[in-house]
Amino acid sequence: MNSDWLFPFLFWSSCLQPYVDFGLKVVGIDLMSVPILYRFVQEIIKDQVANMYHWPKTLEVQILDPAKAFDRPVGLLHVKVIRALKLKKKDLLGASDPYVKIKLTDSKLPSKQTTVKMKNLNPEWNEDFNFTVKDPLTQVLKLHVIDWEQIGKHDKMGMNEVPLKDLTPDEPKLMTLALVKKKDTNDAQNDKSRGQLVVELTYKPFKEEELPKTFQQTKTLLVRAPDNTPDGGGMLVVIVHEAEDVEGKHHNNPYVRILFRGEKRKTKKIRKTRDPRWEEEFTFMLDEPPINDKIHLEVYSSSSRIGLRRPKESLGFIEINLSNVVNNKRINERYHLIDSKNGRIQIELQWRTKD
Repeated sequence: MNSDWLFPFLFWSSCLQPYVDFGLKVVGIDLMSVPILYRFVQEIIKDQVANMYHWPKTLEVQILDPAKAFDRPVGLLHVKVIRALKLKKKDLLGASDPYVKIKLTDSKLPSKQTTVKMKNLNPEWNEDFNFTVKDPLTQVLKLHVIDWEQIGKHDKMGMNEVPLKDLTPDEPKLMTLALVKKKDTNDAQNDKSRGQLVVELTYKPFKEEELPKTFQQTKTLLVRAPDNTPDGGGMLVVIVHEAEDVEGKHHNNPYVRILFRGEKRKTKKIRKTRDPRWEEEFTFMLDEPPINDKIHLEVYSSSSRIGLRRPKESLGFIEINLSNVVNNKRINERYHLIDSKNGRIQIELQWRTKD
């Protein structure tokens, strides 16, 4: 090669930026269809990989771990809170009013809780709860026994924890847990007796062939509207799941009232709790999609005492524009309650049609 041609060739070769094409798929889904993610990964590829290529060939670059790309549930934990024994009273006058608060670590869902047993140091609940499990090797079930107070902060009576890795799959395990102040073996206060909590735990892993089905059901399954639904219309479904940190000045017996197009519906009243769970469903049959409508939901508390009754209290409210649910068919959100200090409520809305 003539030396007069060598320098121009090298200059052209060093300046030419090769075109690099790539894809990023996880369990069959093209994540490059997400614009923000596409631009981010594109810059990584250009900076670190593009300069390696001057002829067509391929290279697999693992940006995401496919096993962790979707946080899929792998099983179900069934918790039966049976009873507590020999609890130590927290109230100066009379016995305590205990309930159990249950939480699974590494879960975005709020805690669940039993009903309150009034003036009882040996309460029996026999109440069942289910939790979806994502990693049985690391997740831990936390159980707290708490003394309910009508006014002021609730008092902690004791707690304990159960790592899910200690459970044998598909085998119910009856456990009598010694209640401690905190899960710290070096804490001197754990030597003090605080009573016991009796629970039955069963971890049921999903079968391998059930995993995709279960995942798809939790993400996309929607029920069609009944055959008598008006043409061009549909069914609006309102599911009131639960609330947390709702608090009245005189009582805490919350229920939810729904107001939509002049119709009023309401849930059952849950006595003596700041964290009620209703799981109630209401339906409205409509002739047309409620694109321009709003729905009003308000949490109230009313007295449960016989005789002298205090008036009902509003614990907070929300208004939801329904255009979003019509366009997306389903929304399931947790909302901060207006006119409430810390209260939140979880509402699911569905727009069902015959199509």
